Amino acid sequence: MYDMKISDSVVFIGVNDKTIDLFESQYKVPKGVSYNSYVILDEKVAVMDTVDKRATEEWLDNLDKALNGRSVDYLVISHLEPDHASNIQRLAEKYPDMQLVGNAKIFSMLPQFFDLDFSERKVVVKEGDTLSLGSHTLQFFMAPMVHWPEVMVEYEQSEKILFSADGFGKFGALDEEEDWTDEARRYFINIVGKYGAQVQALLKKAATLDIQTICPLHGPILKENLGFYIDKYLTWSSYEPEEEGVVVAYTSIHGNTAKAAQKMAEILESKGAKAVRLFDLSRDDMSEAVSSAFRYDRLVVMAPTYDGALFPAMEDFLYHLKVKTYRKRRAGIVENGSWAPMAGKLMKAYLEGMKDVEICEPVVSVKSVMKEADVQNMEALAEALLA
Repeated sequence: MYDMKISDSVVFIGVNDKTIDLFESQYKVPKGVSYNSYVILDEKVAVMDTVDKRATEEWLDNLDKALNGRSVDYLVISHLEPDHASNIQRLAEKYPDMQLVGNAKIFSMLPQFFDLDFSERKVVVKEGDTLSLGSHTLQFFMAPMVHWPEVMVEYEQSEKILFSADGFGKFGALDEEEDWTDEARRYFINIVGKYGAQVQALLKKAATLDIQTICPLHGPILKENLGFYIDKYLTWSSYEPEEEGVVVAYTSIHGNTAKAAQKMAEILESKGAKAVRLFDLSRDDMSEAVSSAFRYDRLVVMAPTYDGALFPAMEDFLYHLKVKTYRKRRAGIVENGSWAPMAGKLMKAYLEGMKDVEICEPVVSVKSVMKEADVQNMEALAEALLA
């Protein structure tokens, strides 16, 4: 059972959701997800964000137990995405004297989601402002485009807690035993990854604070070895590779490109690649393939021509890499075509549109079925890729 108590005064009141199949209707979450919310119990009571509508009743029950008969003075709104903000109106109606704390952008967007008139209940904060709850003081830092324009984070000064919004979040319910890094990387790259510069700006602000605990809106509360988590975010948001290794991402219509991809992986391993990850883009989880491409420093894309264009799953993969700002990598290309190969040209155009991606030669062109000459060309490509 997940420990819901952070301290005597700060209580976790979030909810695990294991009924959800796709987060944001696109990312597979086989181990569910958590919607995190917190309450600070002081002379004044502050609730830190709400949860998704899927978890309303359980969240309200958790809040009631934590309050033990008390009322709520403030609702702090860090982020208006519905998985965190669906219950703002519900809570406002339950506690009519409760004030809502947010920045100007939050209050400009709030009417888009709710019909209730909040005009007389607003506490508008800006960069560096503070709110005293008694012995606890919240300080507010704006985090625009991490990953929505209205986002802010809060630093509780007495217990040195950073309420980090979607920052430092991960997929997976809190009662699931699993390593933090892989699911946090998949979460970051696919959801926040486009906004690396904005994350770097927020990390610079965080570096000025003495942070002892990080309370994100998804995933576990982080209390130990915080340098490890911050270092991962510095790496991910700067688009630097984490490790040496090669992702071989392929699509195959009838299995011939798949055989070539398996051979390519064998060649890379035989030539000393430190890690090789093989992804069938038609079958494997796309978000995992994308996050792995960011994890490693080398990539090989292999696809057939389809209707004179790229096979759809490869186009989808390269599109995701582009919009998530893939860069600072070395890449190789293997195409397959029976009469009018176009895949190599199209994959190259995608990669050339990405910053600091070195395309290695040769671009290998298989004609229908891999032959010995193709294997020799793939060996030359592997040598160039690993040089």
